[in-house]
Amino acid sequence: MRVLKFIIANIRPYKKYVFGIFLAMCLVTVVNTFKPLLVKQFIDIVSNHKQGNLWVVFAFYALLQFMLVSVWMMADYCITQYIAKIKLNVAETFMTKLYEYPYSFFQNQLSGSLTSKINDAFQHLTPLIYVIINSFMYFVLLILISLGLLTTVAPIFALSMGIWVLLFLVIIFVSLKRGMQLNKECAEAKSKIIGLAADYLGNMMSVKLFAARTFEQGRFFKLQKPFIDITEKTGLYHAWLYGFLGILTSLYALVFLSALILGYQKGVISPGDFALVIMTNFNIIDTLYTLSHELRDYFMVNWGAVDQAIALLEISEVTPSDKLNAIALNCTNGKIAFDNVKFHYKDTGPLFQNQSIEIQAGQKVGLVGYSGSGKSTFVNLILRLYDVIDGAILIDGQSIRDVTQDSLRENIAMIPQDPSLFHRSLMENIRYGRMDATDEEVIDAAKKAHAHAFIEKLLQGYNSLVGERGIKLSGGQRQRIAIARAILKNAPILILDEATSQLDSVTESLIQASLWELMQNKTTIVIAHRLSTLLHMDRILVFDKGKIIEDGTHDGLLAKAGLYKSLWDAQVGGFLGDERMEDEA
Repeated sequence: MRVLKFIIANIRPYKKYVFGIFLAMCLVTVVNTFKPLLVKQFIDIVSNHKQGNLWVVFAFYALLQFMLVSVWMMADYCITQYIAKIKLNVAETFMTKLYEYPYSFFQNQLSGSLTSKINDAFQHLTPLIYVIINSFMYFVLLILISLGLLTTVAPIFALSMGIWVLLFLVIIFVSLKRGMQLNKECAEAKSKIIGLAADYLGNMMSVKLFAARTFEQGRFFKLQKPFIDITEKTGLYHAWLYGFLGILTSLYALVFLSALILGYQKGVISPGDFALVIMTNFNIIDTLYTLSHELRDYFMVNWGAVDQAIALLEISEVTPSDKLNAIALNCTNGKIAFDNVKFHYKDTGPLFQNQSIEIQAGQKVGLVGYSGSGKSTFVNLILRLYDVIDGAILIDGQSIRDVTQDSLRENIAMIPQDPSLFHRSLMENIRYGRMDATDEEVIDAAKKAHAHAFIEKLLQGYNSLVGERGIKLSGGQRQRIAIARAILKNAPILILDEATSQLDSVTESLIQASLWELMQNKTTIVIAHRLSTLLHMDRILVFDKGKIIEDGTHDGLLAKAGLYKSLWDAQVGGFLGDERMEDEA
């Protein structure tokens, strides 16, 4: 089972502490199980049924109490030494694995739902370990010792207890499969609700602007009913299960009490034996019910939640990992070549078919075309956010499949159209461009991106937090932070995706000068809907339905009177539409 494998993998580094807890539970079990035997000795001596010294029995009891306190302290110490570390290991495992997943995975998942599942593993794995080590081990040892004690009184008591415990456990474990499935469904329903709540809160501005509270509540109510239904179904299942077990336990208790009374009346059961059998049985009954409730309330619930979370680690469609012999990209010039590239998205028709083109080192190339024509895909393939179906993409003669992905992206700086920031300080967000940059270098990059002025006006300046995804900043301010990152990174390949689209005209003209300076001696790819921003490009590639149908300078393409000229004539400083008007007809 994957949960058990996951537990074993995570506790292996802390096996000495886990063994310490196991040893402590063994000692606790021995102490608690022998207490009824001491009570039997007390009662038999006091009732003159046998000779003995009460103070000797008292000394044994005191010793057991001292042992009990000591071993619990040892168990608590061991727990403190591994619980937090295991939780951190779990979080690190998920962060590492999810990094390998393709960008499309995160486009199709609610971040809140993913966070909820990771939190389930973070929170619920350690209680599972506790139940397995503490409760199970304690119960097994308790049963073995108790059966031995009951045998000293009369074998029939040990036999009847063994049969009842076995029957009880068989019913519990048979019900586990169904119970775990119900709890997995509960965990999935809960994660959807958490995901919806996160999506709702993350888009609060849109909810308010479109007065969509009622609509969002309707979406919530649609998820509410399945969650209530599965929760009620789970509750009823356990109610019937424990009702049946209660009847079974009551019948067993009546049987062993009747046998005790008959044995006492016949003189074969001493007062101490009477107490020993009652205390041992009630101890077993209480422990068994506690264990069964832990299985229901902690084990099955936690197991289902953790199982749902671990399923995230087993998604087959991961980003292809680096080759075993992958080397770091040696990007000296920045020449980019597409060699007979074929690509299509999952469940869609072909986008690129035998696409071949070269972008020379240091060239400034603009990408033009209607939305969906392949411009962003062209860039995403260079970044290896997706892998080509066939053919190869080369940078300075090196296939990007043969180099490490991190080294590839370290040599590319990208300024997206709608940059997303971390909920961290502005200093940290800009420094993301180059982690070892000094404060002075960060500030210099901010000045070149014309972000320094508005940052200085903030109450905490560069230490100001920007909110989730940078929500505290305007779109233009976020874009300037993204530009500052790229300036700080200073990579040999630069990609701009409408990098100034959210800026006012004055700020844009100032930043264009900084960007132009940044482009020098770099291979630059600029995606633009506003064609006027491409006037000074060395080349312009015109995309249409996954094909590059035109390639040339601005003046040269105008002279060809092709698609580019049509776009230019229709635009006059505006933006391109989503698709050809004739395609809509």
